[in-house]
Amino acid sequence: MAGEVNAPSLAVQVRFERRAPSSSVFMLDVAFDLPAGITILFGPSGSGKSTLLDCISGLLNPVEGRISINGDALFDSAFSINLPPQARRFAYLFQSLALFPHLTVEQNVCYGISGHPLQGKNDRIEAILQAFHVQSLRKRKPRELSGGEKQRVALARSLVTNPRVLLLDEPLTGLESGLKSSIVGDLRMWNAANHIPILYVTHNREEVDALGERVIALEHGQVVSTGIPHEVLDAPRRSRLAQAAGFENYLEGRVLDLRGEDGVMRVGLGDSSVEIEVPLGYVSPGDGVRVAVRAGDILLATERPAKLSARNVLEGTIQAIEERGATVACRVQAGVPFIVHVTRGALRGLQLSVGQRVWLVLKTHSCHLVEE
Repeated sequence: MAGEVNAPSLAVQVRFERRAPSSSVFMLDVAFDLPAGITILFGPSGSGKSTLLDCISGLLNPVEGRISINGDALFDSAFSINLPPQARRFAYLFQSLALFPHLTVEQNVCYGISGHPLQGKNDRIEAILQAFHVQSLRKRKPRELSGGEKQRVALARSLVTNPRVLLLDEPLTGLESGLKSSIVGDLRMWNAANHIPILYVTHNREEVDALGERVIALEHGQVVSTGIPHEVLDAPRRSRLAQAAGFENYLEGRVLDLRGEDGVMRVGLGDSSVEIEVPLGYVSPGDGVRVAVRAGDILLATERPAKLSARNVLEGTIQAIEERGATVACRVQAGVPFIVHVTRGALRGLQLSVGQRVWLVLKTHSCHLVEE
């Protein structure tokens, strides 16, 4: 698109160290390029997501490295360049939002450009209020707003400044999924016209699926994977990333045999006699492996299924049933314990109960090998 030709691109290469009170050292060591559009920074708690945003914004000083936008250095340890946060022209929205409680919506948004010339200011304010659908709330104060309305106002205040980069640190935490989707839609519409890099921190898989054009997966202060959400999170290579991506079942096993012509291998689970087929990996018979399976990727049947393309059918017994909102978690013992997610409708339709005999169906490619 023509409007994207001059879109800013952020380049980050930093190393940061922080010593904890316990004398352990956390090290952040990353390098990536951030084009215009929404990039998700994803990872488990403690992986360094917020620390990285603080380094990019200028709130923390890396030990060494370079941060630049379109080639212009904002931080460069080799040349002693370190622009203060206010000189970087970035917008940074925290989870706390930090709206001024004594100011109205309009005054909060105006505060973002309080030092700008008057000419055109009112037009910018009106445009951003409309973009995030809060123009009718302009005279209200934060205490009169819902959680979603506060998020919209905070985004409007950040973006009215026309930033070169937007940094978002879990800004939609606590909102229900429909409201999140609506706000995300407004952010997408705004950025379709403005084309800036947006780095969005979350550990919520639903937000990744709704938001992300690309994902940077972070673990222990290092980038472990990048790409489109499906590539990065549907087949994570590391256990902590798999946990963060919503894989509920972690199965310890040992490779029994390799079937190269079929692209699969057989794995014995734990100390049981249960075997499953998983995609072929770079392992040898006898090697220990860990297999991750999403609870929602397992089918549950009350009769033994037949003539299926799925290769793994395991007999088991329901040990517990837990209702979690719209989802029901069934804990099933099938030689090893499994968690299986079903809908409330399936729970009623199948008349599932504790102690009932069931069969679990796992597709081969729903079973992912992960590293410790």
